[in-house]
Amino acid sequence: MNEAQVLQIAANAMMTGAKIAAPIMLSAMAVGLVISLFQSVTQIQEATLTFVPKVVAVGLVVMLAGHWMLGVFIAYVHSLFASLPQLLAGG
Repeated sequence: MNEAQVLQIAANAMMTGAKIAAPIMLSAMAVGLVISLFQSVTQIQEATLTFVPKVVAVGLVVMLAGHWMLGVFIAYVHSLFASLPQLLAGG
């Protein structure tokens, strides 16, 4: 296994991780933005107000996109295991 192959595996792992985390992060960020705007308008400065809506939004995203996220992860692992003989042979 040479340096280029290691870098390719690392890049693919980071890209897969970003694909899997993106829906969760974007939903939490959107809910946080809406709640912070609500807090700014109403001048309610309660730190715990953002927790429950974010948990609900993340839970909904996992329920709706969990199958896709698991599919992306499984596809990456399958491709990694399929390339394992080539990587171990050094070719």
